[in-house]
Amino acid sequence: MALLEVASVSKSFDATLVLTDVSFHVDQGEIVCLLGPSGCGKTTLLRIIAGLETANSGQVIFAGHPLDGVPVHRRGCGLMFQDFALFPRQDVAANVAFGLRMQALSRQQVEARVTEMLTMVGLRGYERRRVYDLSGGEQQRVALARSLAPGPPLLMLDEPLGSLDRALREELMNELRVILERVGVTAIYVTHDQEEAFALSDRVIIMRRGRIVQQGTPQTVYRHPASAWVAGFLGLTNLVPAGVVALEPVQVETPLGRLGPLDAEWATVGQQVTVLIRPEAARLVAKGAHPDDVVIEGTVRECSFRGGHCRLVVHHEAGLELAFELSWDMVGLPQPGESVALTLRAEAISLLTGEMDEQATTD
Repeated sequence: MALLEVASVSKSFDATLVLTDVSFHVDQGEIVCLLGPSGCGKTTLLRIIAGLETANSGQVIFAGHPLDGVPVHRRGCGLMFQDFALFPRQDVAANVAFGLRMQALSRQQVEARVTEMLTMVGLRGYERRRVYDLSGGEQQRVALARSLAPGPPLLMLDEPLGSLDRALREELMNELRVILERVGVTAIYVTHDQEEAFALSDRVIIMRRGRIVQQGTPQTVYRHPASAWVAGFLGLTNLVPAGVVALEPVQVETPLGRLGPLDAEWATVGQQVTVLIRPEAARLVAKGAHPDDVVIEGTVRECSFRGGHCRLVVHHEAGLELAFELSWDMVGLPQPGESVALTLRAEAISLLTGEMDEQATTD
């Protein structure tokens, strides 16, 4: 059941159109991520839902009731921002208790709820610590506890991990999903980071220039981007122009040679399409060792160690550069300038409707 509905919302600031006919819903208990580059309108959309901005047209409907004219404090939404917005001169307990004091609870009830929330975020025993004595990660946890303490039916988070370093962001990203699921709160999470969106959400809504361009589960969006732009934004840069030359099974002709069989029931012979080769598609093979597989050859431009994998960039004679993520064993990694052969797994290759988008990797 939809807890929140956004219906045909548009917004402009003076002559600048920021949102155009945006519609989506959020189900009870669902975590939905608004994902897109800076300036795409996702934060403005969040502010409209919260009541901090007013749409030029369209409606926001919460639990079946339109929110037109309903002030921020009566919408029942929890808000958490990148800068945390904590009260620096108050201790942790006072920060977490801020929203609870507006609920006419007894002192004992407030203290019990504060303890419950701090325990949930791993900060029990921090009640009397000052905010300015905490690390960035601890402040983030306090902000989350404060947002959840009043028990909001909807929690909205705007780039909450954006100011943290990579290691801490990775740690808290995993914790945040667990906490939100444990509480059972419905959440809208705004970010420009694809990894955060995939790790945290049940459903991803991708925005570009004030419009929704795709939505779906993280797995679906990753495996089947709606366009070359979406693929490029997700960091999937191996995009190759192609034409469909056969059906049952589908095969396409590309500058890399013929690729297939591919999964594309919508394809027709002669159709111009874009081939997406995901970075996990390739593995190194000896030249001529797999005559029945799809094999491409090229010259190594880069081979860099990335921890659990190595990043291999190969230049093909057709003028294309393809980037792959390969497992490594510290022995025999190719060096720049070497010629290599790669076999491609068909299940890691997708067809996108339409020809190459010149702005596939930009907004």
